[in-house]
Amino acid sequence: MGLPAEHVIDVAAVMRSATHDGAIWSVNSEQMNVNLMRLKTGATIPPHVNAELDVLLAIYEGEGELVVDETTVTLAPGIAVVVPRGVQRSLRCLRGPLVFLTAHRQRGGLMPR
Repeated sequence: MGLPAEHVIDVAAVMRSATHDGAIWSVNSEQMNVNLMRLKTGATIPPHVNAELDVLLAIYEGEGELVVDETTVTLAPGIAVVVPRGVQRSLRCLRGPLVFLTAHRQRGGLMPR
């Protein structure tokens, strides 16, 4: 079977060539959803609850704040956070672009309910 080419990413190259915010690279395998996201300074992901699954965020570039329930986590390159399902979360880019990888088990659609 081998490794499909779309399952390998040169993160630095994708970051250099990105011209828009949002998902700048994605792969959806049989078991996982993985997205490389980019947000400009001041952009936010508003408060929401993902009741279905835990999500890993790994920060590559920029600075931001992740608020999980009442706890604020400072985001910077090298920081990784596992956000548990069922908690309220929001994210704000303080100095961008904020580039981060998200990974979670497969489910329908990119946005939480």
